[in-house]
Amino acid sequence: MAHILIVEDNPDYRELLQNFLESALHSVNTADDAAAALALLAVRSFDLILLDIMLPDADGFAVCRHIRAQHPAVPVIMLTALDNEECQMRGYELQIDDYITKPVSMALLLHKVEAVLRRTMPPAEQSAKDALCFGDISLNLRTHTVRVSDTYVDFTLREFEILLELLQAPGAVTTRKALIEKLWGCDFYGDTRIVDTHMKNIRKKLGAADCIETVRGVGYRLRARSDMPGPAQKGGQSQ
Repeated sequence: MAHILIVEDNPDYRELLQNFLESALHSVNTADDAAAALALLAVRSFDLILLDIMLPDADGFAVCRHIRAQHPAVPVIMLTALDNEECQMRGYELQIDDYITKPVSMALLLHKVEAVLRRTMPPAEQSAKDALCFGDISLNLRTHTVRVSDTYVDFTLREFEILLELLQAPGAVTTRKALIEKLWGCDFYGDTRIVDTHMKNIRKKLGAADCIETVRGVGYRLRARSDMPGPAQKGGQSQ
């Protein structure tokens, strides 16, 4: 999993890119102009930036110059409708890692993104980013496996996706509505209790490592087992 910044002013295309990259299990932030992009770069680091050239407040070349001055190691892929040779040459003069012209298939884009990440991320860092851990639970994004303590446990694709959502926001409440919209889609009109059914199966498979807490009427969250209320906390101080 890589942390990717998308700088794109077209809201529909920006959402398409975000949804596709997130479905490939990458973490994505978006910016709709140069100012928003530079504000994000000032407070967090990214493994890769997808950068449009035609932005409303500055061109992508100016943004790229700033990135190269302040964050020289961050790979940049220019993703733009400008397909002339002059723009491509300007991009490569700014030491971009790739120049992709729109339209491009999402599958090809993903291959190009992952090729750049393989070249620029150290193997040890790639391995670390492939794994999400919480307590005795370890989820590997590249091999799509779940390990509980020292044992690999079979999870269905949907169970894996739900657990991933929880692991990406430990301690925060993940609502049933958010899970439905993210994993089943906004046009899902079935019973929201389908989430509870999957969660019941997940908790059974986690066994003693289960650290999922039900937030009644809202959703679920991960809590460290030491934070879980014990018998004394539930019934007052022990005598």
